[in-house]
Amino acid sequence: MNVDVVIVGAGPAGLCFARSLSDSGLSIVIVERQPVDMLREPAFDGREIALTQRSVRILRELGIWGRLGPMDISPLRSARVLNGHGLRGLNVTPTNTGSEELGFLVPNDRIRRAAYASIEHDPRITLIGDTAVHTISLDRDASRLHLSNGSTLNARLTVAADSRFSQLRRDAGIPADMHDFGKTMLVCRMALEQPHQQQALEWFDHGQTLALLPLHNNEASIVLTLPGQAMKGVMALDDEQFNHEMHRRFDGRFGHMRLTSTRHAYPLVAVYARRFTAPHFALIGDAAVGMHPVTAHGFNLGLQSVEALSKAVRQACGDGQDIASAHVLMRYQRAHRIATMPLYLATLAIVKLYTDDRPPARVVRTALLRASQALPPFRLSLAHLLASGGRCPASCPG
Repeated sequence: MNVDVVIVGAGPAGLCFARSLSDSGLSIVIVERQPVDMLREPAFDGREIALTQRSVRILRELGIWGRLGPMDISPLRSARVLNGHGLRGLNVTPTNTGSEELGFLVPNDRIRRAAYASIEHDPRITLIGDTAVHTISLDRDASRLHLSNGSTLNARLTVAADSRFSQLRRDAGIPADMHDFGKTMLVCRMALEQPHQQQALEWFDHGQTLALLPLHNNEASIVLTLPGQAMKGVMALDDEQFNHEMHRRFDGRFGHMRLTSTRHAYPLVAVYARRFTAPHFALIGDAAVGMHPVTAHGFNLGLQSVEALSKAVRQACGDGQDIASAHVLMRYQRAHRIATMPLYLATLAIVKLYTDDRPPARVVRTALLRASQALPPFRLSLAHLLASGGRCPASCPG
C-alpha cells in the first residue's frame, strides 16, 4: 500500500498531527498498537496536562478544544514554588497579556478522547489499530514499514509519535540522550478540605518533590516524586492510610485530603533525540523530546512539534516540493530544536539542583529562589515561559 504519510502512534501528538494535515490532500495512515476501542474511550491514567495559551490556540485551530467539556478544563491562575521547609517561595502570576490564567489543566485521557474524535470519521485518515511495526527501512525514495498484521506500507514520510521510549526512533538509527532521574512519580486526584484558589504548588522538599494542580470542586491532581523503593511503600498503602500519608507529606497545608481516583506510578526519564529526522522520517512529541514533568511542558512541546512539522510539510505541498526532502525536514528540525533545547537544558539544571539535598545545594537553591522573587524581570520571564510554552520574551535574561 502506497501512502503519503504514515504516523506511528495514536497518542495525542500523533492524532493531532494527523488532524493538522487532514485537509492537505495527502493520504494519511495511523498505525497504533492499542485496539481502536481503547482509543475511543481511553482510561484515566492520573496525568493532568498543563496547557499553555499557545497550546490552547493550536487545539482550537485543530477543532479539538471545542470537543472538551467544561468540567474537563480547569483554569490555572497562579503558581507557587517552595524549597525545603521554608515558607517563603516564588510566586508566579500571568504576564500582561490580557489573560487571567497562566494556562489550563486538562486530563490526559480527555485530550486523547477529543483528539481521536476529531479524526474518527475523517475519510482522509485511515487508522490501523491493534497493530505494531515489525520493521522499517528508510530508502532513498521512501520509507517502508512491515506491520504485524502482515501488510506493508510504503510512505513518502513516516512520522514517529510512539513515546519517549520510541522503538521506531531506535530502528531508524537515531540516538537519544536519556537522563534517568532514579525516581518514580505518583499521580492521583484528591479532594481538599482547604481551598486551593486555582494556584498550583511545586514543592522541592527534602527527600521528596510534591506538586498540586488545582481542579474543579476543590479537587486537585497530586504529584509525589520519590525513589523507587520508597514509592512502593506508598503505593501499597490502603486508601485511608494514603490519605493520612499525603496530609502528612503536605504538612497539613490543605487540611484533610481524600483520594478520589486510582493511583498511577511512572518512572522519571527525560529524553532528547540527537536528531529529529532521517531520510523520509521525522520524530514528534515525546519521541523527539520527553521532558521532566516539573515544568509541565511535555505536551506543549509536543504540540509545537506538530505545528512546526505540519507547517513545513504544508508549505512543501503548496510549493510542489517533496514533503520529505532533506530541506523540508531540516527546516522542521532547526525550528523545533531552537524551541526546545533551552527549556530542556534549563529544566534538567533546575531538577538536578532542587532535588540535591546536600547542604551546599540547599543553601544555593534557597538563595536562588529568594533572588528570583526579588527580581521582577526573572519572575515575568518565568511566567511567560509557563504561559507560552518556552519562548522567552525580550526581557528574558541571557
